[in-house]
Amino acid sequence: MFEQLKELIVNYVEVDADNITEESRFIEDLGFNSYDFMSLLGELEQELDVTVDEQEIINLSTVGDAVKYLEGLKK
Repeated sequence: MFEQLKELIVNYVEVDADNITEESRFIEDLGFNSYDFMSLLGELEQELDVTVDEQEIINLSTVGDAVKYLEGLKK
């Protein structure tokens, strides 16, 4: 899941995939704005066939948070 998420992240922000860690923060470290983040989540919904809860995603600040959340949806 982490590698899959990294592949998608580089489509939205100018960052080298090798520099993305689970501790990377979407806004502060990777440079996401709210539109990019919502677009990424929409793509993840389609690719993983899940539905994200917009109230829950506001608490996702790091890539690791997103991985845990998405893995929970897949179960």
